[in-house]
Amino acid sequence: MPLMPKRTKFRKSQRGNRGGNAQRGTDVSFGDFGLQSLGRSWMSNRQIEACRISINRFLKRKGKVYIRVFPHKSVTAKPAETRMGKGKGAVDRWVAVIKPGTMIFEIAGVPEADAKEALRLASNKLGFRTRFVERNKLA
Repeated sequence: MPLMPKRTKFRKSQRGNRGGNAQRGTDVSFGDFGLQSLGRSWMSNRQIEACRISINRFLKRKGKVYIRVFPHKSVTAKPAETRMGKGKGAVDRWVAVIKPGTMIFEIAGVPEADAKEALRLASNKLGFRTRFVERNKLA
């Protein structure tokens, strides 16, 4: 089943502003290790699902994977070879807005080397730069 909202207030959304850095969702909150974005992009529901599958395949269902982003934004597209005008196109896909600093995935319950490799495999599926981060051990 594709990753998309159950219902939205409006079917179609405007492109919006992707400027600035992420203000929230920037820390490792749930797991021990995380994948943090360094670039800015729209992350499609297919990319999120591809990353999730690659992480779970590598970890062989060990540990816990937290997905910290959700594709709330609809992106429309008009059919190819269509003349200008005649309104906005139909919803084509759903995306999550990713700003620099956004925590995308988190992993708990596995060794650091396994988490690092799993998140590296996931980052290969993305079109923007990311980095591996650890939870801050404050004690």
